[in-house]
Amino acid sequence: MQTVKVFNTHIHNLNMQETIALVEESIVQKKQLHHTVVNAGKIVALQTDQELRESVNNADVINADGQAVVWASKILKKPLKERVAGIDLFSNLLEIAHQKNYKVFLLGAKEEVLQDLIKKLSHQYNPEIIAGHHHGYFTPEEEPEIVQKIAQSQANMLFVAMTSPKKEIFLNTHKEALQEVNFIMGVGGSFDVLAGKTKRAPLWMQKAGLEWFFRFIQEPKRMWKRYLVGNTKFLSLLITEKLKN
Repeated sequence: MQTVKVFNTHIHNLNMQETIALVEESIVQKKQLHHTVVNAGKIVALQTDQELRESVNNADVINADGQAVVWASKILKKPLKERVAGIDLFSNLLEIAHQKNYKVFLLGAKEEVLQDLIKKLSHQYNPEIIAGHHHGYFTPEEEPEIVQKIAQSQANMLFVAMTSPKKEIFLNTHKEALQEVNFIMGVGGSFDVLAGKTKRAPLWMQKAGLEWFFRFIQEPKRMWKRYLVGNTKFLSLLITEKLKN
């Protein structure tokens, strides 16, 4: 797979359908595929967070989740094909799981959000699509038991809805113990969106690279530092990289 190396990480130059094909291949061949995504905020964070950087770079497939990353790749003359948003990949894989009788394990979010999501997926698809589930509020001491629960669930796919860097570190730390699960990925706040707890930006804002701004205006007190400070740092990284090249 062709990769684009920028900002201390490498991003696979794949579109959505190519990524899905790799996931299906891993399930058919019963081999594990560790997937992750990067956006502007995560790229900024992994410049100084070594554990996050290693957890991201150790993944088998890294997609560009943020439109800003795609634009940056073009400015640096290393153009990526397209944005592959984690939530869109998650939604597509749920549909494929339903069609092909694959089973998924859902890890993350608050218990009430998780239950709302399970009800929705059970109604939209089939209750049998869910191999198991667990909320995302657990202690390090509880991790071995949760990992064992996932490993024994017979799930084909694991989706982890926790914040960064927790989800990246969790998957990188435990993927060897989860070898029976053919596909593992972090999906951030996707459970909240699909369960109807939070809204996603309109399509035109997604295409315009303004999805971050939509989230900011929903939760300005919580998101201002992540986006306004983070985006400024990302722009600084881009300028530095451009001058270096």
